[in-house]
Order: sequence, then structure tokens, then C-alpha cells
Amino acid sequence: MFVRFSSPTLRAAVAATCVIGALAACSKPAPPAADIRPVRIIQLVADKGGERARFSGDVRARYESHLGFRVGGKIVERKVDVGALVKRGTVLMRLDPQDLELAESQARSSLRAAETERELAAADYKRHVNLRSQNFVSQAVLDTKQSTLKAAQANVEAARAGLRGQSNQANYSTLMADVDGVVTAIDAEVGQVVQPGTPVVRVARTVEKEVVIGIPEDKVEGLRQSGAVVVRLWADANQTIPGTIREISPVADAATRTYTVKVALPESADVRLGMSATVELATGAASTGALRVPLTALVNNKGASSVWIVENGAVKLVPVQVTGQVDNDVLVTGAVRAGQNVVTAGVNLLNPGQKVRILTGDISRRQDAETLVSGEAPK
Repeated sequence: MFVRFSSPTLRAAVAATCVIGALAACSKPAPPAADIRPVRIIQLVADKGGERARFSGDVRARYESHLGFRVGGKIVERKVDVGALVKRGTVLMRLDPQDLELAESQARSSLRAAETERELAAADYKRHVNLRSQNFVSQAVLDTKQSTLKAAQANVEAARAGLRGQSNQANYSTLMADVDGVVTAIDAEVGQVVQPGTPVVRVARTVEKEVVIGIPEDKVEGLRQSGAVVVRLWADANQTIPGTIREISPVADAATRTYTVKVALPESADVRLGMSATVELATGAASTGALRVPLTALVNNKGASSVWIVENGAVKLVPVQVTGQVDNDVLVTGAVRAGQNVVTAGVNLLNPGQKVRILTGDISRRQDAETLVSGEAPK
């Protein structure tokens, strides 16, 4: 159907509209916007401590005494509870002293009898000395009286020693602390009959403390050359306490197959017995030129390991060589240097030269984590 336009102006407007529509139909579509991916990064840092490991343990006293009575008997009194602070000489437990007191009384009576016999022998000897001076008795009789006196004197000394020993036995019915410390365990109760030497109370010295951990056999040799040891308490993970390896057991535990290691703590450390602690220590030689990156940053590129480096808002793939592992990080060398930014998440979705956007806060969090590992306060 044809439409007739009477006005020249209207015909010109319609013609212009047709031309613009034709040109729009022939033009190409606009190119899509560039894909900018958000990425997480960390800043490469040099490994300063070599391979490090963390082991859990607990705080114990270096010296802990298992105290027991030196005599046997029935416990009639307990004076302390677990956790009580005691001083040297504090009474811990008492035994029924009746039998010991009777034995002491018997020993005292034996001493008095021996002393009476000695006095009688002394008087008899003195009388025979006077008789000998008048030649009323022979020298042989006087020698016999002298021997009897010496035997009586020996009996007195033996009875006196027996009384001292029995008095000590009576005193042993009271168990006292021999050091200043804290009661860590009670192994016997009132009414129980114990034999001499049976442990009934444990007292730990509070002056020297240590953390006891167990390490696997593959870490023992490296631990012998270990340098600094850092102890962190579960109650305050931000607090770091310097420690010293005091003892490495030469024999593995029969149940856990681990070797017991004792880490001494300074006397100024504010720790309590039984606290849970983590010991961080170096178990290998320090790396030279190696950089630490998370395991998630590695890319398998044609059988070789690589990482994505962020430069000028884009990424490029850089090959690296893995030389070791520290916790969840790996040690790498190659065409990378400290201070470069490495992508740690979504590495398999990137392409060379792709534009990326760094998520805010990644670098600062990484630096704070490294600061905590080194034991310094975050800046």
C-alpha cells in the first residue's frame, strides 16, 4: 500500500528516518566490557626460620615429689586438698601413732634397764678394785668384773640408740612437705592402711615449670639443632613465651611411639600448672633465598609448578621450584622475589594478562599473621 505525503517537509523527515534506521541495522554490536576478576593475594616474604612445627603439650612442674610415710600404718587425718599451696614443714597427713608410741615406750624402758645394770656393774667393779688393792681377789676376777662393766655400758649405748630410732619412727607418723609447692594429687584417703614408702601425696615445686610435648621420630634429629623455641598458651594465644629445650627422651613412648621433649620456661612466665600450651620450634636448617606462599597459590602448568604474579592490575604466570613445606605454606624459589603479590584463590580460573581486582585487606592480614609467627607485636 502506498501513502502519499502532501507536504515536502514531511516527506523529507520520513526519508531521514529511513536512512538512520538502515544505518543502524548495518552497524556492528558494541564489544563486551573486559572481564575483571576479584582475587585474593598475599605478599611474598622470605622464610627466615627454616621448617617449623607446632606441638601441643601441657605445663608441668620440673620437680614433683611423690611423698609417702617412712613407716606403715592406718591414715587417720588428711590436712590438704589438691591444689593447696604448702610451705616446707606443712603437715599433709597423719598415721595412727598408738603402736609407734608403745614401741617408743618399750625402748625407753629397755634403756632404763640397761642403765640400771650398768650402775650395778660399775659398783661391783669399784668394790673389786678395792679388794684387789688389798690382795683379797686375784687379777683375773678383777678383769672379769671390768668386762662385765664394759658390756653393761655397751648395752646402755645400744638401748639409747634404739630409743632414738624408735622416737624417729613415732615422728614419722606425721607426713610433712619437704619443699614449697602445690599439691597436685592425693593417692590415699583416711582409713587406708599403707605400707612404708607407698606414695600418698604429690607435691610439685612452683618455681621451675616446663612444657612437655611428644614429637615424631622424623623430627628428633632436626630438633637437636633447633634454635628459638616459642611457647603459646591456649588461654592467651597472642602471648609468646621464649622457651629452652631442656631434655629430649632417648626412648620412644611405648603407647604413642613419640619422643618426650621437655621445654623449660623462664621463672618470670605467668603460667599455671596444667595449662594447655603449643610449642613452636624449628626442625630444620634455615632456607636460603626461599619464599613462603600458601599451597593454594600453586598452579600445575604442564607438569611444572607456577604462581600468578599481579603487576599493573593484570596477572602473569611465573614458574617456580618447590623446595620444602612449612605448615600450610610451601617454600619456593625461581623468578620471584620478596614483596611481589601472588594470587592465592581461584588460580585455575585466570588467564595470562587478565585484569584483576585485589580484594581489600589481604596484604595487611598476611603481614599481621607473619608478625604473630615471629613473635613481634603487630604494627
